[in-house]
Amino acid sequence: MRIELRNHPEKSPTGNPAEDFQPYLDTYLIDASRNVLGGILILPGGGYHHRAFHEGEPVARKFNELGYHAFVLQYRVAPYRYPDPIRDVARAIKLIRSHEQEWYLGKLATLGFSAGGHLAAAGAMAADTVNCDEGDKADAASTAIDAMILCYPVIGISGGFGHVGSGENLFGENSTPAEREKLDMHKLVTADTAPAFLWHTADDPVVNIANSTEFAKNMWACGNTCELHVFPHGPHGRGLGLGAKDLKKWPELAADFLENSAGFTRA
Repeated sequence: MRIELRNHPEKSPTGNPAEDFQPYLDTYLIDASRNVLGGILILPGGGYHHRAFHEGEPVARKFNELGYHAFVLQYRVAPYRYPDPIRDVARAIKLIRSHEQEWYLGKLATLGFSAGGHLAAAGAMAADTVNCDEGDKADAASTAIDAMILCYPVIGISGGFGHVGSGENLFGENSTPAEREKLDMHKLVTADTAPAFLWHTADDPVVNIANSTEFAKNMWACGNTCELHVFPHGPHGRGLGLGAKDLKKWPELAADFLENSAGFTRA
């Protein structure tokens, strides 16, 4: 089922109708005889420039196989800027929460790849900093997230080990490091941050592994639940593993983490 995210048509900030994009949510629900199951909100990557298909629907189908409801968010990317993608993930969380009883949904996790990993972390840590109200019943729902799954994630966007290109696409090419720093996700970790599962390849040539290690170190320093898997080799953007025997194990590892470390239920 496809759900339009906004009740009012979106216009591109460039004023070019060809660049207008209406964000939407696709649902992949399990019929589990009315048992309450955990859910995964999936955010494809693409550097806040595009959204990669192989990090969307195929991942939802995989987590259905692993016993979880799944949702894929097609959020706004450049030329749309901050806070639009954050508003989209916050609105998606509220929409999903507003259907909890109807869909027999329990705990909810965000799952993102690359820049989608940055958005997944923002959904868990910064969704309540933006206004995503649309004047319907979903406005009253919570933006609370119970866990994160971050796959070769962009964490920093202001400089250093961060992925500056994603930051420029999110905030604009003329944005400053100081402007982007407010969404360096490792700097937002507190003792209240939701449990997180991360995986990365050590030699990722696009998004430095320090994005994952710095986030995990800050999680552990705050006493939070965090599991990090570092695979020795592999290019960026492998999605479900794309044939690599070791990388293909991560969905099962993440599904077990949600169940055993974050208290999710699954079919």
